[in-house]
Amino acid sequence: MASTQLKSDALLEQMKQHLATDAGKELTQKVGFVYQINIAPKKIGFDEVTYIVDLKKGEVIKGQYEGGKPDATFSFKDEDFVKVAMGKMNPQIAFMRGAMKIKGSLSAAQKFTPDIFPKPSKM
Repeated sequence: MASTQLKSDALLEQMKQHLATDAGKELTQKVGFVYQINIAPKKIGFDEVTYIVDLKKGEVIKGQYEGGKPDATFSFKDEDFVKVAMGKMNPQIAFMRGAMKIKGSLSAAQKFTPDIFPKPSKM
């Protein structure tokens, strides 16, 4: 299971670095929720890798959340998560198509938009 390299891994690593910047700190003050993201290589619910995007503390952790329950939990296939995070797929459409599943607070989930992800630098 852990041998699979997900495209999402690199994206969440970028997010971890982004949260350490001033723009990232601003984001944590604005959003203030904790998200769990389950990413499956091929099919939601199977061989999922769990990430915690903590926008209260401003950190990204691989593994289960230690501080209780996350405000919202998302489940994606790897490629769909990348599309949503990069702004190539609308989160509402992803949800309606079943490409994204949500548990927990819907108001917290609505703040989890492509805007919170760092934009890849164009070179």
